[in-house]
Amino acid sequence: MTTIGSANTASEMVRSTTSAALRVAFRELELYDTGDVAGADEVFAPDLIDHNTAPGTASGIDGMRTLIAAVRDGFTGTQHRVLFHLELSGGWVVLHWQMTATHSGEAFGFDASGNEVSIEGIDIMRVADGKIAEIRHVEEMLKLTQQMSAGAQPA
Repeated sequence: MTTIGSANTASEMVRSTTSAALRVAFRELELYDTGDVAGADEVFAPDLIDHNTAPGTASGIDGMRTLIAAVRDGFTGTQHRVLFHLELSGGWVVLHWQMTATHSGEAFGFDASGNEVSIEGIDIMRVADGKIAEIRHVEEMLKLTQQMSAGAQPA
């Protein structure tokens, strides 16, 4: 199943998909929207391989918990919209998403600016036994930093 330009929220996609692999992939985005750090245990395999760990975060599921908490603590009104998704053989899923939020707390080295932010990213993940076992992700971090720093001072 492929959808281009659907722009449905992650939560809408979790509720509407019939594919188990896609549901887990959409649920991963939803964790960032809700700030549900404990939900990482239901979405990520304990031995998750994260090929793109963020600087200063642990690898694997602990790193994902740290990122979910960082988004929860640094932003309000966080919403991921799925712009494109594709399910491939072998449990592989590709998501192209957009995140919008308000920078309302310290995040990624910047104090709250009150600025609206909007970035896009791509996740490529392998779902096995109902959980994300492997993930590669790319986010527009430079764009995010620019949006957070407009008028704000470094923390």
